[in-house]
Amino acid sequence: MAIVEVTIIPLGTGTPSVSEYVADVQRILETAEEPIKYQLTPMATIIEGELQDILAVAKRMHEHPFTKGVLRVNTIIRIDERRDKASSMDQKMKSIQEKLSHT
Repeated sequence: MAIVEVTIIPLGTGTPSVSEYVADVQRILETAEEPIKYQLTPMATIIEGELQDILAVAKRMHEHPFTKGVLRVNTIIRIDERRDKASSMDQKMKSIQEKLSHT
């Protein structure tokens, strides 16, 4: 299982606001056929699932602004994949909360 942070940045849109594009990309996640879990944050979207599934969805996310007339898209992908034990967004947050409660 992988946890992937994805940031899609459409360039040259004529406005500094990109919330319309963020909403469109979230719709792609909501309707994804791949078995993924995701969380929107103020700066990026975090996706959890099998890496090949996430990369397929990330490709569709990256391509979408082009369909809206954007001529340049910068996509940042950061992958966290553990193979020594199971890892999930929930498990990682629980681990941090446990450590915070011990101080």
